[in-house]
Amino acid sequence: MGRVLAIDYGKKRVGIAVTDSLQIIASPLTTIPAGDTEKFLVDYLDRETVDEFVVGYPVRLNNMPSESVKYIEPFIKRLRKLFPDKPVHLVDERFTSTIAQKAILESGARKKERKDKTIADRVSASLILQSYLEMKSLNDANK
Repeated sequence: MGRVLAIDYGKKRVGIAVTDSLQIIASPLTTIPAGDTEKFLVDYLDRETVDEFVVGYPVRLNNMPSESVKYIEPFIKRLRKLFPDKPVHLVDERFTSTIAQKAILESGARKKERKDKTIADRVSASLILQSYLEMKSLNDANK
Protein backbone atom coordinates (compact mmCIF):
# COMPACT_ATOMS: atom_id res chain seq x y z
CA MET A 1 0.00 0.00 0.00
CA GLY A 2 1.30 3.44 -0.90
CA ARG A 3 1.06 6.70 0.94
CA VAL A 4 -1.54 9.44 0.68
CA LEU A 5 0.01 12.85 0.07
CA ALA A 6 -1.79 16.05 1.08
CA ILE A 7 -1.19 19.48 -0.42
CA ASP A 8 -2.14 22.80 1.15
CA TYR A 9 -1.59 24.95 -1.94
CA GLY A 10 -0.97 28.66 -1.47
CA LYS A 11 0.15 31.48 -3.75
CA LYS A 12 3.60 31.66 -2.17
CA ARG A 13 4.09 28.45 -0.20
CA VAL A 14 2.76 24.90 -0.30
CA GLY A 15 2.45 22.72 2.77
CA ILE A 16 2.93 19.01 2.23
CA ALA A 17 1.86 16.19 4.54
CA VAL A 18 1.97 12.44 4.06
CA THR A 19 0.68 9.25 5.64
CA ASP A 20 2.69 6.27 6.70
CA SER A 21 2.67 3.34 4.27
CA LEU A 22 -0.38 1.84 6.06
CA GLN A 23 -2.30 5.11 5.56
CA ILE A 24 -3.06 5.45 9.26
CA ILE A 25 -1.03 8.43 10.51
CA ALA A 26 -0.90 11.89 8.90
CA SER A 27 2.38 13.73 9.41
CA PRO A 28 3.64 17.12 8.25
CA LEU A 29 6.40 16.65 5.67
CA THR A 30 7.68 19.97 4.34
CA THR A 31 6.84 23.40 3.01
CA ILE A 32 8.05 24.40 -0.44
CA PRO A 33 7.79 27.49 -2.66
CA ALA A 34 4.65 27.28 -4.81
CA GLY A 35 6.69 27.41 -8.02
CA ASP A 36 8.59 24.25 -7.02
CA THR A 37 5.54 22.11 -6.33
CA GLU A 38 5.42 20.02 -9.48
CA LYS A 39 9.16 19.31 -9.45
CA PHE A 40 8.97 18.34 -5.78
CA LEU A 41 6.06 15.97 -6.45
CA VAL A 42 7.79 14.29 -9.39
CA ASP A 43 10.96 13.80 -7.30
CA TYR A 44 8.98 12.54 -4.30
CA LEU A 45 6.99 10.04 -6.36
CA ASP A 46 10.25 8.75 -7.84
CA ARG A 47 11.33 7.79 -4.29
CA GLU A 48 8.03 6.88 -2.61
CA THR A 49 4.87 5.06 -3.61
CA VAL A 50 1.88 7.40 -3.45
CA ASP A 51 -1.60 6.03 -4.07
CA GLU A 52 -3.57 9.26 -4.06
CA PHE A 53 -3.47 13.01 -3.49
CA VAL A 54 -5.56 15.14 -1.17
CA VAL A 55 -5.74 18.86 -1.94
CA GLY A 56 -7.11 21.44 0.46
CA TYR A 57 -10.00 23.20 -1.24
CA PRO A 58 -10.96 26.64 0.08
CA VAL A 59 -14.64 27.25 0.65
CA ARG A 60 -16.49 29.97 2.48
CA LEU A 61 -18.91 29.52 5.37
CA ASN A 62 -21.76 29.37 2.82
CA ASN A 63 -20.00 26.39 1.13
CA MET A 64 -19.22 28.44 -1.99
CA PRO A 65 -15.64 28.39 -3.33
CA SER A 66 -13.46 31.21 -2.00
CA GLU A 67 -11.35 33.66 -4.01
CA SER A 68 -8.33 31.34 -3.67
CA VAL A 69 -9.92 28.81 -6.02
CA LYS A 70 -8.73 30.85 -9.00
CA TYR A 71 -5.13 29.75 -8.44
CA ILE A 72 -5.84 26.33 -6.91
CA GLU A 73 -8.00 25.07 -9.80
CA PRO A 74 -5.17 25.45 -12.38
CA PHE A 75 -2.84 23.60 -10.00
CA ILE A 76 -5.34 20.75 -9.62
CA LYS A 77 -5.61 20.47 -13.42
CA ARG A 78 -1.81 20.32 -13.73
CA LEU A 79 -1.63 17.72 -10.93
CA ARG A 80 -4.20 15.50 -12.65
CA LYS A 81 -2.38 15.83 -15.96
CA LEU A 82 1.04 15.14 -14.39
CA PHE A 83 -0.22 12.05 -12.49
CA PRO A 84 -3.27 10.79 -14.44
CA ASP A 85 -3.27 7.43 -12.63
CA LYS A 86 -3.51 8.99 -9.14
CA PRO A 87 -6.88 10.03 -7.72
CA VAL A 88 -7.08 13.64 -6.50
CA HIS A 89 -9.48 14.28 -3.63
CA LEU A 90 -10.57 17.77 -2.61
CA VAL A 91 -11.04 18.41 1.10
CA ASP A 92 -12.58 21.46 2.74
CA GLU A 93 -9.70 23.41 4.26
CA ARG A 94 -11.77 25.93 6.22
CA PHE A 95 -10.13 26.95 9.47
CA THR A 96 -7.06 24.71 9.01
CA SER A 97 -4.67 27.67 9.20
CA THR A 98 -6.31 28.90 12.41
CA ILE A 99 -6.29 25.43 13.94
CA ALA A 100 -2.67 24.94 12.89
CA GLN A 101 -1.62 28.22 14.54
CA LYS A 102 -3.44 27.24 17.72
CA ALA A 103 -1.79 23.79 17.73
CA ILE A 104 1.64 25.36 17.26
CA LEU A 105 0.99 27.77 20.13
CA GLU A 106 -0.28 25.01 22.41
CA SER A 107 2.74 22.84 21.58
CA GLY A 108 4.92 25.31 23.45
CA ALA A 109 6.68 26.57 20.34
CA ARG A 110 8.95 29.56 20.84
CA LYS A 111 7.93 32.95 19.47
CA LYS A 112 10.30 32.59 16.50
CA GLU A 113 8.75 29.22 15.60
CA ARG A 114 5.22 30.62 15.96
CA LYS A 115 6.06 33.34 13.43
CA ASP A 116 7.46 30.82 10.93
CA LYS A 117 4.60 30.46 8.44
CA THR A 118 6.19 27.41 6.82
CA ILE A 119 5.44 25.42 9.98
CA ALA A 120 1.77 26.41 9.83
CA ASP A 121 1.62 25.44 6.14
CA ARG A 122 2.78 21.87 6.72
CA VAL A 123 0.67 21.51 9.87
CA SER A 124 -2.34 22.71 7.85
CA ALA A 125 -1.59 20.08 5.21
CA SER A 126 -1.45 17.48 7.97
CA LEU A 127 -4.86 18.62 9.29
CA ILE A 128 -6.33 18.38 5.78
CA LEU A 129 -4.91 14.88 5.43
CA GLN A 130 -6.17 13.80 8.86
CA SER A 131 -9.64 15.06 7.95
CA TYR A 132 -9.54 13.01 4.73
CA LEU A 133 -8.40 9.87 6.57
CA GLU A 134 -11.24 10.25 9.08
CA MET A 135 -13.83 10.71 6.30
CA LYS A 136 -12.43 7.69 4.46
CA SER A 137 -12.55 5.58 7.62
CA LEU A 138 -16.18 6.56 8.28
CA ASN A 139 -17.14 5.76 4.67
CA ASP A 140 -15.41 2.37 4.89
CA ALA A 141 -17.19 1.59 8.17
CA ASN A 142 -20.57 2.41 6.66
CA LYS A 143 -20.15 0.06 3.70
